[in-house]
Amino acid sequence: MIFRIIFGIKMKKRIYLDNGATTRVNDKVLKEMIPYFSEYYGNASSLHTSGIISDEAMKKSRNIIAKAINAWSDEEIIFTSSGTESNNFAIKGIALSPKNKGKHIITTKIEHDSVLNTCKWLETMGYRVTYLNVDKYGLINLEELKNSIKSDTILVSVIHGNNEIGTIQDIESIGKICREKNVIFHIDACQSFTKKEIDIRKINIDMITINAHKIHGPKGVGALYLRKGVEIASLLHGGGQEFKLRSGTSNIPGIVGFGKSVEVAMHDFQKNNEKMVKLRDDMINRLLKIPNTMLNGAIGEKRLCNNINVTFDFVEGEAILMHLDTMGIEISTGSACSSKSLKPSHVLTSIGVIDNKAHGSIRITLSKYTTKKEIDFAVKKIVEVVAILRKISPLSMGKLKNNIK
Repeated sequence: MIFRIIFGIKMKKRIYLDNGATTRVNDKVLKEMIPYFSEYYGNASSLHTSGIISDEAMKKSRNIIAKAINAWSDEEIIFTSSGTESNNFAIKGIALSPKNKGKHIITTKIEHDSVLNTCKWLETMGYRVTYLNVDKYGLINLEELKNSIKSDTILVSVIHGNNEIGTIQDIESIGKICREKNVIFHIDACQSFTKKEIDIRKINIDMITINAHKIHGPKGVGALYLRKGVEIASLLHGGGQEFKLRSGTSNIPGIVGFGKSVEVAMHDFQKNNEKMVKLRDDMINRLLKIPNTMLNGAIGEKRLCNNINVTFDFVEGEAILMHLDTMGIEISTGSACSSKSLKPSHVLTSIGVIDNKAHGSIRITLSKYTTKKEIDFAVKKIVEVVAILRKISPLSMGKLKNNIK
């Protein structure tokens, strides 16, 4: 509606392939949320009937999310406003906890900006941060991790499924190393939650960052799984909501939507993921038939079921995006959170993609709503757009191996 008012353009049906940035809200989720805006709008901290109703709704969502990761207790789920807040809460909370006397943190070079910038801020406060290298697929070296852990290491924070290239880290092995070394282990699972099994009774994980808007829930709500017994400092002080760890009036409609989105996702977990894998692999195989094209990230089981990140030589990713947008196809370049930046992706440069190739990369992320017909149309148009852009690109003169047909 806002788009129509500002530009005077009637929006036509779009093919949305940017689900790594955000997703449409599931109809069942929206229906579940609506009453908590207008009918059950009490503050969950209040003692009257309306407050109790809201509190019970929040408890129900907490239970759904706890069961999804097989948590030991519902009270290990702390609601926040976003994945960004949860990452800040986890890292700063451990660093500033009176229990932790060390000042060394380990993370990777391909983390989300909310982790990297939090670590950079802590460095200004006197903390030391080790940024682990990754190989050409985006996987860390477990031996490097072992050797990086020192006597004053207090935290290892690793993204589970990378938001740009889709690479899935071996969190089971990382968790085992951290537990043996008695170091807190945190994962950012915003992209992988409900797309890859996370069972904290099978894997040694102390903290998990998740959010709703990546799984067909509402924006503005996230959570941090905090294993019982792990002491963490509060970042927000006030009324003591969320077990005196995260103050602020609870976002009941958002929390209700979060719980319902998890419930819906887990119900069709295998079916939806298998569908996305099939579409993902079909699209990758067809795009790689375009000459001078490269897939970024891992393959098969080590890649998120909905992620495709490819580099097209001799063209700009931004140009591909804009051309596709005029055709009704929506994708992204690099990280969605910083896609307006012209800097090369730190993730792509970390896996060895040189700057000019990194600029020619696009990210396509599917959802359970994506259809084969949409994929067919998108591939057809990408082939056309890349051919057009290469014809007018000075970078491609005499360098293409073959003509695109």
